[in-house]
Amino acid sequence: MARRGENIRKRKDGRWEGRYYTQESQSSRSTVHSVYAKTYGEVKEKLSAAKLSAKSVSEKYDNSKEIYFHKAAEEWLALINREKKYATYMKYYTIYEKYIRKEVGEVLLSELTSEKLSGIFQREEQGNLSGSIQNSISCVLKQILDYAVCHRYLAAIPYFRPRRRTSTRPAEVLNASEQTRLLHYLYKEMDIYKLGIVICISTGLRLGEICSLKWKDIDLEEKFLYVNTTVQRIAMDGRATKTTLLEGEPKSIFSKREVPLSDEINHLLCNYYTGSDEYVINGNSPMEPRTYQMKFQKYLEYAGVKKTNFHTLRHTFATNCVNGGVDIKSLSEILGHSDVKITLNRYVHPTAEVKRMHMNTISAIYGQFMGQQC
Repeated sequence: MARRGENIRKRKDGRWEGRYYTQESQSSRSTVHSVYAKTYGEVKEKLSAAKLSAKSVSEKYDNSKEIYFHKAAEEWLALINREKKYATYMKYYTIYEKYIRKEVGEVLLSELTSEKLSGIFQREEQGNLSGSIQNSISCVLKQILDYAVCHRYLAAIPYFRPRRRTSTRPAEVLNASEQTRLLHYLYKEMDIYKLGIVICISTGLRLGEICSLKWKDIDLEEKFLYVNTTVQRIAMDGRATKTTLLEGEPKSIFSKREVPLSDEINHLLCNYYTGSDEYVINGNSPMEPRTYQMKFQKYLEYAGVKKTNFHTLRHTFATNCVNGGVDIKSLSEILGHSDVKITLNRYVHPTAEVKRMHMNTISAIYGQFMGQQC
């Protein structure tokens, strides 16, 4: 039964519920909100606090004419800095400063329009940016606007983002001949740095993951490798000239994973394990990714293989797995993807030889229908 004048009632599940209303200043529409607690006293306190908070936010909204876009953006960035990884914060900060702030940063929220927001994507120089960068701009802009709407700084404003034709070009992989030349070079006079490249093409590890790989994350007896960290060089304090090597958790919860090791890779790792080093590749400190990328480029040159980026090793591993008959679910978990669709769309690139093999299989079936041998 509701307590008269308080909008508090006891629910059938035993909890107490308190209700209060807020009104949107621009639409004059009322919205009901609820708070819950185990006792009447607790829910009464929560309800009072919620009403006070709603009143404070409403007063803040009433002063929105004095709030500039950059103020809401700075508040949102401060929230990201508290709740997300520092690398994520710096990525969002850089996108905002480089592509958004100069367009709408000094615009009052009360004067923000769909045309001004759409203009962010219509500048000639930004129209030539890659689809990935434009997606990042759109992501940051949407989150800032959502934050402003959530905190009642402004009502939702639709805006137009031009659609870009996405490239369907498959990611680069090393062909069979290139893999043969590279592996022959790596196995010849192998050292720990060359072994790191062999590990990547054999497990699909990312550059940052191999650079931060520790011996404690490798179980040589059970033949498992555990991805728990990654390392990357990022800007500090928003200054591109001042960077630091930051070690932290992988890019997502799915990137923290266990990877079974082949007998060959496990044997090679056993040969290099001393028990005195913390990191597999660089002794007692993580490997600098840029340095390791340059080493990889030198290895390609010495092996007579065309220049390509480090991530090609990951693409090549995934393609070899598909061509070898590995099921997509297993491959997706080994690569650390949240969805098999990512594996299929981004990393699976069947070779012409495999496609021809499938076509010959179909031809053999038709041959059987005709009573012929193929």
